[in-house]
Amino acid sequence: MAESRGHAFRLDPREANGALGDIGTLLPLSLGAIALAGLSAQMVLAGFGLFYIATGLVYRLSIPVQPMKAVAAVALLGVVSPAEIALSGVLIGLVLLVLGGTGLIDGIARLVPQSVLSGLQLGLGLSLGWVAVGLMLNNWLIGLLSLGVALWALNAGTHAALLTICAGVALGFITGQPDARMPQAAQWSMPFVDAEGLRRAVTDLALPQLSLTLTNAVFLTTLVASDLFGARAAHVTPRKLCLTTGLANLLLAPLGALPMCHGAGGVAAHHRFGARTGAAPCMIGILLVGVAILPIPVQGAVLSAIPTATLGALLLIAAWSLAISRRLIDARPSCRPVIAATALATVFLNPLLGLFAGTVAELIRKVVISEFMTWRR
Repeated sequence: MAESRGHAFRLDPREANGALGDIGTLLPLSLGAIALAGLSAQMVLAGFGLFYIATGLVYRLSIPVQPMKAVAAVALLGVVSPAEIALSGVLIGLVLLVLGGTGLIDGIARLVPQSVLSGLQLGLGLSLGWVAVGLMLNNWLIGLLSLGVALWALNAGTHAALLTICAGVALGFITGQPDARMPQAAQWSMPFVDAEGLRRAVTDLALPQLSLTLTNAVFLTTLVASDLFGARAAHVTPRKLCLTTGLANLLLAPLGALPMCHGAGGVAAHHRFGARTGAAPCMIGILLVGVAILPIPVQGAVLSAIPTATLGALLLIAAWSLAISRRLIDARPSCRPVIAATALATVFLNPLLGLFAGTVAELIRKVVISEFMTWRR
């Protein structure tokens, strides 16, 4: 029933704590893209804030908003322009709107076996964990202390994300080893690309990102939301996720926002730190819009106050929550080789090849089981 979908908004410290659960993904990639690709900090932060608010209102659950990781990874290399990044967001948005608007994405989702989805979830969790360790190594002392604070607070049932961030800021100040300050970002201008820019937007940005978006931001987000929220996440479907992601990128990418999506890791992160309702996305969205309108020097000081090692500690906990699921623990023995093949290909290659490897492994599993049953008869 429609009225059972989502949760009534809850405005309390636990929800505010959960709202900060996924900044270990959002801030490092976003600030890196701002610094190295010349994006407008105001537009990037405002884009995330507006999409987060819309997501909270639409889903009424703690569904996340994240940078599109494949696009952000290329942006961190400094080889693409803001206009090419904007065009890739528009192209991805159009594809997702077509997939969602026609309902084709639901048919595709039904073709993906549960064992393969479990392998993708494990592989993406392990990949996020590797990124988290890299962030923590930027300052291993702050990283380990932040992780200790987070684990203690989670075990004590208190506000782990808030306490970890406060501890990280204090540790950075005490040790006198602040992170690099965010440089002055470019002002937004109307995007324009030539033929070569169009090629890069398609082949270097949009195509690699689509495979990651469909696996992580659509299929796995649906799966993890269902695991965590049950029937209240019945409206979190591949079709609806495609529509909200596509529309957000089509509207905001031309204005200078970094291409954005939802994400399974973010669902696990927000939930792990206490978020349960659409209030959490709205809270972090309002915070990001507020930071976006601050004067540039103040904005830079606020964003660079949290050590990346502390963000890595939060991300590591979220990665663990994503990777180690009940579905993985309860998997049938015959499914475990499929899960392993999918996860390994996802970690060492990419999610698209992980999906392909897992599908092949699942077909082999079915053939082997069929032959075994025939032999027994």
